[in-house]
Amino acid sequence: MTHTSPSSAEPSLESSPALSFRRAGESDLTELVRLRDDAARRQIERGIDQWKPGELGPEHFRARLRAGEVWIATAGPGGPSAGAWELWWEDEPAWGVQPPVAGYVHRLMTDRRTAPPGAGRALLSEAERLIAASGRPLCRLDCLTSNTRLRRYYEEAGYAVVGEQAGKNGDGGRTYGVTLLEKRVGAG
Repeated sequence: MTHTSPSSAEPSLESSPALSFRRAGESDLTELVRLRDDAARRQIERGIDQWKPGELGPEHFRARLRAGEVWIATAGPGGPSAGAWELWWEDEPAWGVQPPVAGYVHRLMTDRRTAPPGAGRALLSEAERLIAASGRPLCRLDCLTSNTRLRRYYEEAGYAVVGEQAGKNGDGGRTYGVTLLEKRVGAG
């Protein structure tokens, strides 16, 4: 499935191309690792201790392709990668066992070289659209409790803090605290 959407969730330049969205496949594994590693390097440059370059390789994304959904955004149909995200239908490590009322967004990442202004919000909006289309009324995500900048970004996108998870078991066997956020995206 490919879907094109203008990246109008945030102010953008008149010349910014529309983003196109498609499910990632095996042929995208190298690009997904590159996007994740680039995002990790940007976090480190900003003093955010969260993602590490090289932490997730092709095997992580291959497993996510089998267990859930991974989406790629391109700068226009057939254009270069502009970002990606994972869409999960359950997230026990952060949220515990839950009824099937939400989709969970993970690893939202953009490519600063190719993504138009507002691309992060556009990716998030597309994930919300997919969740609502599935019949689930909530989009949920989490961020490091110490990452106040990212928490503010999500709150400005309409997400509300609904809890804290002090000991999430995450990537690489690390345990860390996360803030849990959600947004109503559909009826239900």
